[in-house]
Amino acid sequence: MSIQIRPAKKSDAPTILAFINDLAVYEKEPDAVFNTVSEIEKKLFCEHPTAHALICEQEGEAIGFAVYFFNYSTWLGKHGLYLEDLYVSQDKRGNGAGKAIMQYLAQLALEKDCGRFEWVVLDWNKPAIDFYDSIGAKPQGEWIIYRLSGDELRSFAQQGK
Repeated sequence: MSIQIRPAKKSDAPTILAFINDLAVYEKEPDAVFNTVSEIEKKLFCEHPTAHALICEQEGEAIGFAVYFFNYSTWLGKHGLYLEDLYVSQDKRGNGAGKAIMQYLAQLALEKDCGRFEWVVLDWNKPAIDFYDSIGAKPQGEWIIYRLSGDELRSFAQQGK
């Protein structure tokens, strides 16, 4: 039952969208996904993408995915790898797929001379928190995530015009 991690291809866009929808259901936000196969193809598989995707396979079957991008730490003077989403199909969890994805990304971060590998987790997602603790990741409790989106984003942006 070997697990393979590979960069996603444009033909994986429908699979990626299916995993995104599954993740939204798991995170109790089933109606929050507005993404489409076409948008995934345009954003992740364009000439100069700013985000990238991985597919995790077991015996040739896609069982998970990750989306990540690179940011920049002004303090470190290095790029960082930011994991936006990681999802493994519910019936395939516990076989090392999540750990394999995380190790692939950690290796990629080192290859790209990144100073950090970061992500966020919902505070109620105890299985994920336990997993991240088990691999030696440390929560950054002193930071609070802020977000502008939707009407608030549009309203604030319009104030500057």
